[in-house]
Amino acid sequence: MITIGVDTGGTFTDFTYVTGETTGTYKTLSTPHNPAEAVINGLKHIVQTLGLDDRIQDLGMSIVHGSTVATNAILERKGVRTALVTNTGFTDIIEIGRQNRSRLYDLAYRRQPHIIPEALRFGILGRVSSEGDIIEDFEAEATRAVIRRIQDSGAESVAVCLLFSFLDPSHERQIGDMLTALDLPASLSSDILAEFREFERTSTTVINAYVSPIMTRYLTSLNQAVSGNSLRVMQSNGGSISAATAMRESVRTILSGPAGGAVGALELGKMAGFDKIITFDMGGTSSDVSLMDQVLPLTTTSAISGYPVKVPMIDIHTVGAGGGSIAALDPGGSLTVGPESAGATPGPICYAQGGDQVTVTDANLYLGRIVPEHFLGGGMELAETQTRTAIEALADQLDMSPVELAEGILAVANANMERAIRIISVEKGFDPREFTLFSFGGAGGMHCTELARLLGMPTVFIPVNPGILSATGMLMADVVKDYSRTIMCGADDFTPDAMEHAFAQLEARGEAELSAEGLIQSDITHERYLDMRYTGQSFEIVVPFCDAPIEAFHTLHEKQYGHRNDKPVEVVNVRLRSLGRQPSLTFSRATPGPRNLSAAAITGKGQTIFSGKEYETAIIDRNALAPGNNFTGPAIVTEYSSTIVIPPQVTVQVDEWSNLILDIH
Repeated sequence: MITIGVDTGGTFTDFTYVTGETTGTYKTLSTPHNPAEAVINGLKHIVQTLGLDDRIQDLGMSIVHGSTVATNAILERKGVRTALVTNTGFTDIIEIGRQNRSRLYDLAYRRQPHIIPEALRFGILGRVSSEGDIIEDFEAEATRAVIRRIQDSGAESVAVCLLFSFLDPSHERQIGDMLTALDLPASLSSDILAEFREFERTSTTVINAYVSPIMTRYLTSLNQAVSGNSLRVMQSNGGSISAATAMRESVRTILSGPAGGAVGALELGKMAGFDKIITFDMGGTSSDVSLMDQVLPLTTTSAISGYPVKVPMIDIHTVGAGGGSIAALDPGGSLTVGPESAGATPGPICYAQGGDQVTVTDANLYLGRIVPEHFLGGGMELAETQTRTAIEALADQLDMSPVELAEGILAVANANMERAIRIISVEKGFDPREFTLFSFGGAGGMHCTELARLLGMPTVFIPVNPGILSATGMLMADVVKDYSRTIMCGADDFTPDAMEHAFAQLEARGEAELSAEGLIQSDITHERYLDMRYTGQSFEIVVPFCDAPIEAFHTLHEKQYGHRNDKPVEVVNVRLRSLGRQPSLTFSRATPGPRNLSAAAITGKGQTIFSGKEYETAIIDRNALAPGNNFTGPAIVTEYSSTIVIPPQVTVQVDEWSNLILDIH
């Protein structure tokens, strides 16, 4: 059995593979025109490395894939032509929304047109009340006439979201059957998100309908290329699902790649004794950050490109600052970095793929923080001369020295990432100084120490193969299914029997769906939650189910908001997380050895610039480091998937799992 994790990023596509006692990693440039191309080429490279031919079909491989296809379709507004079916009189709910302005003081602010224009919104007769009673009968003939209009509109996918269908989905089911009979893909809100709040439920269902045909085409093509192997897709909630489920419910894959990194970081951090971490995943296009206090932080209040998506996701904040972020002049002549990225094509200037705009990676190379002969294990030649010429030309425009420009580019990028971490920590009542900065991603090791200093964080944790961690995390992920149902009743009135009945229904569904994905009963577990709030509040807190849920809610409310009160408590939703346990990866632990580095560990010397001063810097091969080793910067640690910059006076210790623990002071 060959088990492979695949993470498609904006610049690189990463692979981690395990077969028996053999493990390995591989990175290749992404292919934005067709993401499957890089995946297929990478799989062929792996089987050849393992001594097989380049045939990837019928090998019995188990592949877990993190994809950006759904994300990019939304961000680039390149989903399919989608129609919305809802109740007559409610077709503009997705346009009205909450009437919030994302930029309150921008007098010229205008919302971009919705992905479903007014001409593709259709109302039908038939109504369910807020108590779940049918107060207006469903009219099949009138609905068929509406569906004929949808056909004539050229819609390729349909979102169906009727009022209170989470209480009685019968009308939605009938519409779904009519659409299916005409080969029109249908997303039903009662399947995607069986919860109240019509706007968020409609928005989530619309997004699913908008991207599912795109994802279906992509996964069908990829499935054909790897037929005879198992293909699973990473979800935004930290678990995987079958490719068939991902085609139907593509909205659940929006944070597919970053979720893999979060899962891997939490597991490796706990293993090494660090259970309070802030993850910092810096890739070529963006940086993803998340705060974890012993558990994955899940949220149901996410949005992408301004569209609410209420399915459970790991709480990850993304900022457009990566190795490929482009440095430019703003209209006032000041230096900006990102969010525009050079991506994989044409990429940074130093990649010699046709890029002609200075990026963060180019600045790192100019300052000596990248060792060209060790980049990607020596497998990619860097264009040093072109990079130097471009940075000097941009420096002339700004009337500053090239060194000042290069360090300025890094400072601006670091400031952008610092703000992202403050959003998930300080703005939510957490002190980042109480956490360890867990750094990974291909570019994370070059920025993590300066970022930790800006935030006052005393320790940085860098795992083995940090540039591949998202792919590795996918191999650690369980199969996960999330379910919810709106209850809306007083907590005192929600009796233990009523709770048990509500959860039992969801658990039966979870077990049936996990069994259909090949899980056996002994591998299935369930986690129960209640969405609770004080009467009169607009939002809920997710409370892990326990014997005293009301007291647990009071405690969580006080922790998050600093107070509790004596108002009645409501249960809004019951929520279930069904998990199918997967075989876990094994990691070797070693007894710490000598403090001093071996002669083989230091492969050379280089010149690196820190704070405008040039230092002679040791170049260290991470593969030659051993647990117990200790050294102090300045140093550049090279490995296949990443480069790690150790500034002067930063001390590094190699722990028993071969992680690097940096002491920042």
